[in-house]
Amino acid sequence: MSKIIPFLRSLRRHNDRQWFAEHKDDYLAVREEVDLLASHLIMLVGELEPDALLMRPADVTYRIYRDTRFSTDKTPYKTHIGIFINPPRGKKSWRYGYYFHLEPGNSFICGGNMPAPGPLTRAIRQSVYDNIEEYLDIVEDPEFSSLFPTVGFERLKVAPRGFPKDWPHIDHLKTRDYGTMLPVADDFLTSPGLDERLRPILRQMKRLNDFINYTVDEHEVPTAPTR
Repeated sequence: MSKIIPFLRSLRRHNDRQWFAEHKDDYLAVREEVDLLASHLIMLVGELEPDALLMRPADVTYRIYRDTRFSTDKTPYKTHIGIFINPPRGKKSWRYGYYFHLEPGNSFICGGNMPAPGPLTRAIRQSVYDNIEEYLDIVEDPEFSSLFPTVGFERLKVAPRGFPKDWPHIDHLKTRDYGTMLPVADDFLTSPGLDERLRPILRQMKRLNDFINYTVDEHEVPTAPTR
């Protein structure tokens, strides 16, 4: 039985340094399990993205310690585990990758990245505009849309500047990102049969990632996403 979710549930109730110090051995056991899970996810992503196989768990995971310097929330620890596999340039690239989130009651799998800087976002929108048939072939495919009925997390209320407001597909340009998300059960990533469950999801996710990454690779800016 996985130790990850029970530990995170307890950490949510006792998010303080004293409790964490008293349960450091429990955290180290969880950390070992997370590294094993990350290695396995790297292998599965690597079936589609061979560059992922060059990555190690340390390349795709995050510290549990929160940066509280500029936050009103001073709790010292994150109460979720994130694994972001983004070949070939890793977590600091704007390329679209594969994110796995474990959190009690809020576990999910994402394709994509943080909202990109303005010039890169405009370039991605221009690519969607110029290649709308290819884009629709992906997002309207029943295999894709059954997993990801909505693309993007943050949306504009009006058409973005520089694009015709009366364009029939203008809603596809209003998103600030082109991410995909699938909520999953808390034990989705840690129970038997993961490979069979996850492979079809990754295949569909990769279709949109490839479309977006064609533009990102041409326009990527040096500033890295901050998480």
